[in-house]
Amino acid sequence: MLLNNNVTEFILLGLTQDPAKKKIIFVLFLLFYLGTLVGNLLIIITIKTSQTLGSPMYFFLFYLSLSDTCFSTSIAPRMIVDALLKNNTISFNECIFQVFSFHFFGCLEIFILILMAADRYVAICKPLHYTTIMSRRVCSILVTVAWVGSCVHSSVQIILALSLPFCGPNVIDHYFCDLQPLLKLACADTYVINLLLVSNSGAICTVSFVMLMFSYVIILHSLRNHSAEGRRKALSTCISHLIQVVFGTTVVISFLVKKNSAKRQHAAKSRKVLLKVKGQSFHKVKESFNTLAKNSSGQLRREISVSCVPNGFSFVDLFLT
Repeated sequence: MLLNNNVTEFILLGLTQDPAKKKIIFVLFLLFYLGTLVGNLLIIITIKTSQTLGSPMYFFLFYLSLSDTCFSTSIAPRMIVDALLKNNTISFNECIFQVFSFHFFGCLEIFILILMAADRYVAICKPLHYTTIMSRRVCSILVTVAWVGSCVHSSVQIILALSLPFCGPNVIDHYFCDLQPLLKLACADTYVINLLLVSNSGAICTVSFVMLMFSYVIILHSLRNHSAEGRRKALSTCISHLIQVVFGTTVVISFLVKKNSAKRQHAAKSRKVLLKVKGQSFHKVKESFNTLAKNSSGQLRREISVSCVPNGFSFVDLFLT
């Protein structure tokens, strides 16, 4: 498939060519990325080192934070560095790897959210059988299935993209390598391939969203028989998950919808990067901290504040404000 490919590298135009604006982009997204990275790493370290967070919910939360860290890292670091460079080029192989990692970890996040919804369903609707159904072995198998499913999804996307010849031009009007900008550079009719690519991502997004909404409807319906305190605690966790699902779905839809004019494409490109780097990842970290704080003891909260940050400053309090 690559024998007919004459392109060895691509040129990324980024969000803007204005040097002053590029400096602003560098500062803003460096702060957003560092905040997301520190928050997710703090969650990962806390879950791994704490003996009180061994339930399936925190098992899935660990992998959600891990996938979110990798998802952000697949895009943000290069975009931040490119904001300081005059000519932004990326090799063909690196571009394909970026597409694969972006779709892989994005899809993995969606699957982990589904597993978290299933965990909450079993915990609320079948509490007497919870430890039996959601054993560590079952949770490990479910996470493995999520990883395999994400790999299959990403591999299909890459195989379809590589089936097209690229003979020039090589300028991508985007801030990273994505399938839609790549298809515009292909030297062939991309209608069928584009339809398959959109159907692949769209089907996963739609089916996942419907499954999540259906599970939460059942959960909310079953809460009628619980105490006021039980309803409050369950709702606080479910609402955090729902917000993450809405943000994730918004990002996917924003990437699938086509824009016609150049002005609308530029505006859409700006919204996408804000949703991805700031909206989705940063908000997911905050909601993950909410889940930790609402379902763990005050002693754990103090341990995080003292052990991770000197002088009593708490990143937990920072993300919860």
